[in-house]
Formats: sequence, structure tokens, C-alpha cells
Amino acid sequence: MPLSRRDFVHRSAVTGAGIALAGAVDVLATAPGALAAGGPAGHGDHHDPGHQPELGYGPLIADPAGLLALPAGFAYRVVTRTGTTTLETGETTPSNHDGTAAFAGARGATLLVNNHEIGGPLTAAAHPVPHVAGLVYDPAAAGGCTVVEVPKHWRGDEDGRGKGHAEPVTEWVGIAGTATNCAGGATPWGTWLTCEETEDRAGSNGMTKDHGYVFEVDPHDRHANRDPKPVKALGRYAHEAVVVDPKRGHLYLTEDAAGPNGLLYRWTPPHGFHHGRGQLGTLGDTDGVLQAFRCFDSGGRLVDDLSRATKIGTRYGVDWVDVPDRDAKTTSVRKQFKDGEVTRARKLEGMWWADGGTYVVSSFARAESPVQHDGAVWFYDPTRRTLTLKVLLGVNTTPEQDGPFDGPDNITVSPYGGLIIAEDGVGVQHLFGALDDGRTYPLARNELNIGTEEEPEYSEFTGVTFSPDGDTLFANIQTPGIMVAVTGPWRRQSAHR
Repeated sequence: MPLSRRDFVHRSAVTGAGIALAGAVDVLATAPGALAAGGPAGHGDHHDPGHQPELGYGPLIADPAGLLALPAGFAYRVVTRTGTTTLETGETTPSNHDGTAAFAGARGATLLVNNHEIGGPLTAAAHPVPHVAGLVYDPAAAGGCTVVEVPKHWRGDEDGRGKGHAEPVTEWVGIAGTATNCAGGATPWGTWLTCEETEDRAGSNGMTKDHGYVFEVDPHDRHANRDPKPVKALGRYAHEAVVVDPKRGHLYLTEDAAGPNGLLYRWTPPHGFHHGRGQLGTLGDTDGVLQAFRCFDSGGRLVDDLSRATKIGTRYGVDWVDVPDRDAKTTSVRKQFKDGEVTRARKLEGMWWADGGTYVVSSFARAESPVQHDGAVWFYDPTRRTLTLKVLLGVNTTPEQDGPFDGPDNITVSPYGGLIIAEDGVGVQHLFGALDDGRTYPLARNELNIGTEEEPEYSEFTGVTFSPDGDTLFANIQTPGIMVAVTGPWRRQSAHR
């Protein structure tokens, strides 16, 4: 599919297909033109186009193998593939690849913890996470995480196996018997927090235990993952992602839910608690304080929904209100709050801690939201207690075309500047970069059509994350379930100053 020019113009109305990014990845005063790679400066750009930094890596080149279009000079390797690559225990790689984080392993290897967003009973799953003795939470559930070890000098082929005498990729189960493991988050102490995006109770949907929790998975110590237990102190709801404030010890968590829309939560550890490997597992069910956020505009008025913001740089004050029943014994956590008590948002998705705070994605806003848009990224500053709108995508009226972007989901901060964002929108799906001067650029396009020639369909990107050395970008195509490693001539992406 040919690459079309993207000229995203920031507008205060969400009907414009605009995107801008402000921040330190401080607030951008204006975003006159968010440009495609190699495009000229937009009308009203206050910078000399002859001196603007080179943006992105050029147009995307179609893949003869029909999987991943990349810029010239870039290449990908398949790391794992559902139903094809195998685990140490002999089963094939599970399906529904989702949130992922990379950790430094032994001898220069990269360890990737990969969520598998598989809901429903084990008996109904075509490619469940294998139930390995000692690693199963609910014997009826099909989801979980695998750990993938990629050797430093690995060279893969189209099926994710090592070439020649190269050391192969290995994959093993980190946790099994969980449900709908969507996103999650890496901890400063080197573990992964996997989040269940479900509220299934024991006795419903085939489950034998309650679900909707966070679990800790250690990619370095397999023994630490035995006899998995949920961290109930973090609440039971449709979890999406989580980040850890390394200075204050708070955890921030997103909820991807509707009817009513979900919430952003903060968990404050109890006095004297010290984070570290396995320490979350020592907490009692009600230890610490779980709170939901509420935002106020400059006039002190409560903001009922984040979709009210239609202008880049919008900044709200934030405070927090206690959750009455964090385990949702009778009522879903988000439904325990009346209108006017908290701030909601549709499809709260990925998070990433950087620049002294957390980036938070709201994927899109629709019928249940006051104003419609096709995606936003916010930045919460815990020192100032403010939430600032960084990225806003207007409603995409041509999702079947190769641009504009929509539906941001998983995000990561790039070691080369700005954010890398995974699309979970409608139509064509991309990985794209966004800089703090409002410009964006394409990085990859999913070319694997899982629909028909007459009605093509392309699965979302998930699990975008860089290797610890910054040389490799890992990402997933959720359906049919493929993890790829992207390498190429990375360079610093400089914003206008």
C-alpha cells in the first residue's frame, strides 16, 4: 500500500485529524504543523524549513513477504510466532501477543516478558499459555505470560528459529492460568507486572477463581514465579497498564472499561514498605491506599471526562479520592463513584514512566464520551500534581488509507528522542514516532492482511519496547501472534528548539 503524505494540523476542534506532542520526551506553546517524514514545513511554521532537523527515516517500503513495511536500511526478524515456534516444554508459542517489556539478561541477551491476552476458558483456546506445574493461578484460564530470551548475536529466520549455528531463541512460561493479560509494566527492580483486563468472577465464564488482578513475573528467577498469587492490594478491575514511581513508591494503573468509562488509579504503599523483588507479594489484600483520580480546570471545576480537552497543552490539577471497595465484591470499582466524584476516560491504555512522571494513553473517545476523538496521550507530573495533554488525534475519517494515525495504545519512550506509539485503530495499523515539536513520522506498517481482499483487515501493534542497549525495537502483531525484532540505522530525532 503506498505511503501517503501526512500533514496533521493541530486544531482546537477534534474534527481535524491532528496530532501534536508537547513535553520533554515541556509544554509546546503551538503546534502549527505535524509533518510526515521528509515533508516541508506546514503553513504557519515559525521555523526555517531549510534548517529543520531531519525527521524520521523516510517512507515505508513494502515488504515482499507481506508482513512489515519499514524504511530503507531497516530490517526485521521474527522472534516468535503463534503455533510455529516452540517453548522449552515442547508446546507452540501461545496466541494474542500483547504488552511486553525488555530486560538485560546474561551474556548480553535480552529477556522479554510477553503478555498473551487470551480470555475465556482453557478448553476454548486454540493456543493457550501452557499450564506448567507450579506456575498456574486458575486451572480453568488460558492466558498468562511467556519469557523470551534473545541471545546477543542471534540471527533469526522467517519462523523465528536461529540460522546455522547461531544460538537460538528460547521461550518459557512465566505465569499461566490468568485471563486477558493485556498490558502491564516493568518495575525499577527488574520484574514485570502483568495486568488482567477482565472482571470475571469465580463461576463466571468458566473461571474457578476471581480475576481482574495484577501479578508479578520475574524474568530472571524462575523459582520466584512459582505458586502465583495476585497482588490484591492493587484492586480488582479491568486493568490495562501500570507504572512505578521510583522516587515515591506509588504505582499508577489504568483501567480499560466502558459503561461507565474507566479510571486512572494510584496506589500508595503502607508506611515502612520497601519495594523490591517479590515484595508486592508480601502485601495484605487491603494494604496501602488505592485511589482514583479527579481533575480540575483552571477555574476549579471538576472535569468529568478527559475527552473534554480539545487543545494541546491543556493542563488540569489533580487530586485523588479513596476507592471504597478495591476488590469489587459487589460493585465494579469504577461504578462505586457517582457522577461528579471522579474523572473518567474512554479506553485508558498504555503507560510509560519517563521525565519524572508517567505518560498515559486514552486510545479513543466515542458515544459514551462528551467529545469524540481518535486518541490522546497525557503526562502526569506527580511533583506539580498536574495532568497535561500531549498528543491529540482527531477523528480519522479515512481509516482504510495509509494515514492519518489513530488509536494509540502501547507506548514507549525512545532512546533516540520522543515516543514510539503502537496503533490499535481502524484500518491500516502502524508504529509511529512523535516528537515534542508536534511532528510525527511512520516507522512501520502491518502488511499482514487477516481479512479478505475485498475487505482487508490488519491487526493492532502491541508490546513496543526497546532492548536495553537501544539497538533493537521489539513489537508484536497481536493476530495471528507474531513478535518481531527491528534493527536499522537509528539516529537521534531532534525537535525544533
